[in-house]
Amino acid sequence: MNGIVYINGEFVKADEAKVSAFDRGFIFGDGIYEVVPVLNGKLVDREDFWHRFDNSLAAIELNLPCSKSEFEEILKEVISKNSLQEGGVYMQITRGVAERNFKFLKGLKPTIFVFCYKQKIIENPDSKTGIEIVSVEDIRWKRRDIKSISLLAQCYVKEQAVKRGAYEGFMVEDGFVTEATSSSAFIIKDGVLITKPLSNEILPGIRRKNILEFADKAGLEVEQRAFTMSDVYNSDEVFISAATLLLLPVIKADGKLINGGKIGKYVPILRQMYADKVKKEAGIL
Repeated sequence: MNGIVYINGEFVKADEAKVSAFDRGFIFGDGIYEVVPVLNGKLVDREDFWHRFDNSLAAIELNLPCSKSEFEEILKEVISKNSLQEGGVYMQITRGVAERNFKFLKGLKPTIFVFCYKQKIIENPDSKTGIEIVSVEDIRWKRRDIKSISLLAQCYVKEQAVKRGAYEGFMVEDGFVTEATSSSAFIIKDGVLITKPLSNEILPGIRRKNILEFADKAGLEVEQRAFTMSDVYNSDEVFISAATLLLLPVIKADGKLINGGKIGKYVPILRQMYADKVKKEAGIL
């Protein structure tokens, strides 16, 4: 926790940032968050971020207490003050400070918190070696389409995956994979890209949306349907996607090798397409 962050109208050192103990984000987890990738010091996947951010705010009846242009300037200023070239910018908005009351209290001043962090997006070493996943039980609430700051369930199952030596966990509900603990889940079989269709059961992943658009150019058909861990084990390729990961190939699931433990044909193609997209947005290409 270092660098400069934004908290309620001020840019301060990270270790000096404070929020009231009575903030509803602290008491109830009453707030939403977003992560936007940063490349060449610029926000990428920007338009898709705004669409999901607006939807999450509306879903919990919370208003952005400034204009979009003003808010985006805050994000850019945090990036600039930290000289961030590659990584992510995190933001969260809570309903604000109030007495403890379960209902959505009106007239509160929302709390805004923004920080950024470094991460290799384009040259992520895991994209070359592949990762291991394990299956875990999906124990989350029923409005997973809202990017809520209430992430205890995800933290719990992520820890179960890590304890079993995995990078990530595929969450399973009623026998089917929903998504991964902190990313979207995909499989490829016989030239078909398969992922669960959008609903309140999964987060509408921004990378997911773009990957589905790339699929045709990569020579893949698309099926949005539920799939099982048995489908995962027997896939030609498996991968995850997330804001600062783009795509990462999965080479082992529950101890079983995928494609003989080798990265397949299509995941590198899709990853390169995504890398080219964000490089173009960042002014690199």
